[in-house]
Amino acid sequence: MIRKIIQIDEEKCNGCGACATACHEGAIGMVNGKATLLRDDYCDGLGDCLPVCPTGAITFVEREAAEYDKEAVLQARAGHTGCPGHQMHQFSRGIEDIIPTPHIPSAPTSQLGQWPCQIKLVPINAPYFHNAKLLIAADCTAFAYANMHNEFMRGKITIVGCPKLDSVDYSEKLTQIIQNNDIQSVTVVRMEVPCCGGLELATKKALQNSGKFIPWQVVTISLDGKILD
Repeated sequence: MIRKIIQIDEEKCNGCGACATACHEGAIGMVNGKATLLRDDYCDGLGDCLPVCPTGAITFVEREAAEYDKEAVLQARAGHTGCPGHQMHQFSRGIEDIIPTPHIPSAPTSQLGQWPCQIKLVPINAPYFHNAKLLIAADCTAFAYANMHNEFMRGKITIVGCPKLDSVDYSEKLTQIIQNNDIQSVTVVRMEVPCCGGLELATKKALQNSGKFIPWQVVTISLDGKILD
C-alpha cells in the first residue's frame, strides 16, 4: 500500500540515537552508528522521531510500504522479540556507586557509564562523549582483569571491541568520535595477544587523523590477569 512513512537521510544522521529512543514502536535502530528504519510495519507514521532529530535527517515520504501492524509492535514489546540493544542510554553514577559506605559490605558496582558500549554500535555523537575521558578496551580485558571496573572504567566512557572477531578497521569510526566530540583523554586497555594490537593501532591512527592533541596511554593485560605495562 502507498502510505506516509519516515525516511532517514544517512548523510545527515550524526548517530546521536535520539530518534531510536523517541520511537516507541521500535521501528528505528542504530546500525553501524546510523539511525535506520528497521521495519516498515513498525512505523505508525506519526513522526515522534522528527522533532528530536538535531540534524533534520528524518522526513516524511509517501511510498509503497507495509501497513502499520500494531499487534506486531505489541507482541514485540511483550515478548522482547525486537532488539533494543542499539538504543542509547546514559547512566548516572553517584558518589555512592564509586565509594562504598564505610563498614558496610557491598557488592561491586558497575562503572559502565552508557549503553551501547560496542564500538560498532555506539553513535558518533552522543551527550556522554562531551568532555569525556574515553576508555577503549578489548572485549576480553574485563574478564581477564579482576578490577577492570574500578581501576579503568570508573569516571570514563567505555567502548569495547575485538578487532579479530569484528574483522573491521575501527580507526575510521574512532576518528569521527574524536573529531566530533570534546574527548579529554584516551586510554586503551588491551590483552597481550597479537590480535589486540589492532585495537591499539586503530586508536593511534584515529588520534593522528583527528588532528587533535589528546593525552593517551596503552595498558596491556596478561593472559593471567596482570598489568604488564
